[in-house]
Amino acid sequence: MKLLLDENLSRRIVSLIASHYPGSSQVALLGLERASDTAIWAYARQHDFIIVTKDSDFVDLSTLYGQPPKVIVLRTGNQTWQITAQTLIDRRELLESALIVANVAYFDLY
Repeated sequence: MKLLLDENLSRRIVSLIASHYPGSSQVALLGLERASDTAIWAYARQHDFIIVTKDSDFVDLSTLYGQPPKVIVLRTGNQTWQITAQTLIDRRELLESALIVANVAYFDLY
């Protein structure tokens, strides 16, 4: 499972999750920080990423275009990027299971 972290998630997360989610990246690391959501969607589709975000923009695109890519929406309170990374690692199996049956998975990470 290869994740593409949206701009609203720290690029520092990538190094912490790399061994659990090989090939994952963040939009700024790929030169997509100024790209439209549609361009990021197309990139994720072309390169077999699952988009991870904190907002609903990609949910709307999923409704409009279907999959791939699939989308994980993280609902987080005020927590550090380290905690977000650890939560992604700890809940990997749950994320995989949820995405088998749905295009979009919502996860509360409080």
